[in-house]
Amino acid sequence: MNGLLHEGDFVAPGYEVLGHLSRNRALDVYDAWSLERDCRCIAKVVRPDRHEARVRRRLTREGELLLQLTHPHIVRAYELRRRPRTALILETLGGETVEHMIEAASRRLAIADVAHLGVQLCSAVGYLHGRGFLHLDLKPSNVIVQNGQATVIDLSLARKPGRVPRGVGSAPWLPPEQARGGRVGAASDVWGIGATLYEAATGLRPFPDAKPRIYPQLERRAPDLGEARRAPAAFASVIAACLSPDPSDRPSVGELADELDDVVGD
Repeated sequence: MNGLLHEGDFVAPGYEVLGHLSRNRALDVYDAWSLERDCRCIAKVVRPDRHEARVRRRLTREGELLLQLTHPHIVRAYELRRRPRTALILETLGGETVEHMIEAASRRLAIADVAHLGVQLCSAVGYLHGRGFLHLDLKPSNVIVQNGQATVIDLSLARKPGRVPRGVGSAPWLPPEQARGGRVGAASDVWGIGATLYEAATGLRPFPDAKPRIYPQLERRAPDLGEARRAPAAFASVIAACLSPDPSDRPSVGELADELDDVVGD
């Protein structure tokens, strides 16, 4: 199967495959066992049929960054291996993605819980910004929650503030400046937090018709959150501010955290 590893194989010395979890255009993700740590872990490995240096560089860059970070709401990296394949070894996280929580919910998440999630995302993103990097791919599938504890995953697009090519990232959650290919900064991640919380609160994407090369967020604002569900005015207002087309009109990460913390406390 296109070079897939199987149970009992090794993704790298000391890391035995327990199972294959997923495959995208560049990477395979495995459930693995660390012989040294005597525990499960996650291995992101460059696909054997993808030999481009660009793919290896991207995974290597993500691994080098994660190995510098220590934060309770950011996934931990254990090790970066460059042979026999480039492989990034990460902690195994319990819980489920916010995306799955939204899909599986028999009723929508409580606004206080969504606001609490936002406070944790602000903590993670603020720390990352303090280290000089942006995440640039915040979305429900990149946040895992277990017992109320959120963890941000997938820093494969993380980079320093500056110009980015058009459309880098996941179309439905891109801020306009990222969609059009402009200068990104801290406000770009504030948009990502806002878009994630909007979806968590309503079950709807703010721009459901967005897809690669088609970016409605360049033409219109997101529908008001209050149109989709009843929510405190302060919460709906701060989410609308996060999704402002003009980055200068969005709150800072600290301001957003304070606003959300007030909602949690109400």
